[in-house]
Amino acid sequence: MKKILSLLLILALTLGLFAGCASNNEAETSSETATEADETVTLRIYAQYSDEDTKVPYDYAVAELAKKYPNVKLELDIQAQDDGQKLQTYAATGNLPDIFQVGSTQIETFKESGNILVLDDYAKSTGFLDQAHPSAENIIYNEDGHIYAFPYAGNELVMWYYNRAIFEEYGVKVPETYEELLEAIKVFNENDIIPMSIFAKEKWITTAMYDVLATRFAPQGITKLDLGNGNASEEAYVKAAETLQELVEAGMFPQGATNLNYDQAASLFYEGKAAMFLNGQWEIEGSTEKLGENADWMWYPVMPGYEANKYALSGGGAPGGYAVNPNSEHKDLAAEVAAFMSMKYCEAKYMKRSNPILALQVDESIQPEKPFPAMMDKLASEMQNITSTTKFAWGLTNPQFKVAIEDQSQFLMTPDYTPEQFVEELNKVIERMGQ
Repeated sequence: MKKILSLLLILALTLGLFAGCASNNEAETSSETATEADETVTLRIYAQYSDEDTKVPYDYAVAELAKKYPNVKLELDIQAQDDGQKLQTYAATGNLPDIFQVGSTQIETFKESGNILVLDDYAKSTGFLDQAHPSAENIIYNEDGHIYAFPYAGNELVMWYYNRAIFEEYGVKVPETYEELLEAIKVFNENDIIPMSIFAKEKWITTAMYDVLATRFAPQGITKLDLGNGNASEEAYVKAAETLQELVEAGMFPQGATNLNYDQAASLFYEGKAAMFLNGQWEIEGSTEKLGENADWMWYPVMPGYEANKYALSGGGAPGGYAVNPNSEHKDLAAEVAAFMSMKYCEAKYMKRSNPILALQVDESIQPEKPFPAMMDKLASEMQNITSTTKFAWGLTNPQFKVAIEDQSQFLMTPDYTPEQFVEELNKVIERMGQ
């Protein structure tokens, strides 16, 4: 009996020892988990932060992020206005940020190099897809059916702005036709007013200017060439090049336009030194703030015989937005944060920038801090008239074509470059695309 009691005592002590060890291990694990949750995780983000339309939404999203993810800190690396060269360098050197903004061309490049995370599951788990506008599928899903970035902007447009006061002062009719545009250019030049200001130092806007003219002859604009379904020798693209050269020679743009950045070009418009201005619809807020009721937009002037193309606009949308580095130490967290930033960016654009053109639906409880500007109301009421859109430069899918059209359109903005050179150089690239 004593032996049995001794064995039972030893067994009890042993079990108690194991229980104590297990309890200690659980305590240590809980302690480690708590420590990880309390640790500050710094995520590097490469994002636009250059004007009110990018600073205000970004700052709002960061402030909201701090409420939901108090242990996450974002280290902002401001996106360079260099057509993606800096980001390409980061990728090539293994220095990609945890989160970074991309366009569709960069998505295609990074897919090939394995430098972008597939976000399909995160788009579902974060509720991102639940908030998406039905019309936003073309900017959420890549052509291969996957999601590689969380967009916030909707299908955007290239807008042709003008200053009502200047047109009225010089008795100039807002041009509806190309002939009326040439007459307006002549009058403004005679009175030392720049007809149209443009920040042609940035190649995407020179591409947009060429595309605007291309849509006057063919609604598909540059999209057809991007898809490899045509060449620059076709009548529409030759005529667009010739028209741009004619406008340059007529003095439509400022001297040295290809050296002007956005701030410089916008100032000419805001200060009444330029009668017209080309930019995306996001410019509505800034122009309204600076020019008040004098700011307005017009349909692109039509060409004789091509009146049916009046409502074909340049712009549109393509996959892009906040992407995630698949090699990030915190890639799951980075994907959650990227989705969250996009959702809050949309809220801010709607609430603080009076912009309803978004990828995501905004909760009904969120209201604009001030009424939509008159130009935005006008655009909203005219949306049903738009017959087609094309693409912005960052939405082009073929990297070779994107580089070529950006370079060639900028060259066309200079006096000595000819439409023949434009067509020849563009066709060389289009031919290589088909090989």
